[in-house]
Amino acid sequence: MARCDHCGNEYDKTFQLIREGRTWTFDSFECAIQAAAPVCPTCGVRIAGHGVEEGGQIYCCAHCARQKGAQAVRDRA
Repeated sequence: MARCDHCGNEYDKTFQLIREGRTWTFDSFECAIQAAAPVCPTCGVRIAGHGVEEGGQIYCCAHCARQKGAQAVRDRA
């Protein structure tokens, strides 16, 4: 059995996430999000969806991006 890189749980149905040459092993999507998802610099939430990006920075939403001075971002509502 493999061990989750985030929580340490040994599990027979783990999966791997590969990003930018780094490989992680996880036992759940929750652990993968906590370990690998970007964090909004405004509110601190983990960004599990698309988010919005301006100037190379990713935010959870346009509201948070505007709080940091982004001008061109818009939520898709």
